[in-house]
Amino acid sequence: IPQLLYNVPGRTACDMLPETVSKLAGIENIVGIKEATGDISRVHWLRQHCPDSFTILSGDDATALDLIAAGGQGVISVTANVAPKAMHQMCESALAGKFEQAQQFNATLAGLHKNLFFEANPIPVKWALYRMGLIKSGIRLPLTLLSDSYHQRLETDLKRAGLL
Repeated sequence: IPQLLYNVPGRTACDMLPETVSKLAGIENIVGIKEATGDISRVHWLRQHCPDSFTILSGDDATALDLIAAGGQGVISVTANVAPKAMHQMCESALAGKFEQAQQFNATLAGLHKNLFFEANPIPVKWALYRMGLIKSGIRLPLTLLSDSYHQRLETDLKRAGLL
């Protein structure tokens, strides 16, 4: 079964160093990595030290465009749960080398990239989808509803992205 490495130190409390990734990339069924450190220099290093077929995906929406520009192939996105079309357009433009156009899409999403993490994922995503009229209010325990103090800022981000 093809496997994707998951390097998200903010969630795992362990950083998978590029040298480790390079060694693991030599294993037949390890096909890529979700790289969420935000350190774009790692993409350059991985491109030089991993097989050409090794897929590098961003796990950090805020730096996804930069990761693609550095040789990555896309993003495993939180923002795409709320704005799938705009994230697709941003990635498609970047992968086609249309970075000015990609930046325009990305600029409308910048607030979401940041503010969908006011509280633990998926709390802000669920609230945004509720506010957009796509789901009912509520969330399963142990998660709680998004704090009222974040509603206005997230609503502003949704409007900026053309979602409200």
